[in-house]
Amino acid sequence: MARPARPSRTWHLLLVPPTVAPLLTPLYNRAEPALWGLPFFYWYQLLCAVFASVAITVVHLATRERRDSWR
Repeated sequence: MARPARPSRTWHLLLVPPTVAPLLTPLYNRAEPALWGLPFFYWYQLLCAVFASVAITVVHLATRERRDSWR
């Protein structure tokens, strides 16, 4: 029986930006612009967390192995 083709590993490159973005502290270490009273520092980190969640979900769905039947 032939093995199914493995998904491309290039999907994993989508995980680099959400990993690197929070590490660039000098770029977002400021209070302005505020959004709904939250300083930029906080809402940028919250945005990074949401972005990371979306990227992880996309990579997981794109690279998971499909099963023909549940056992």
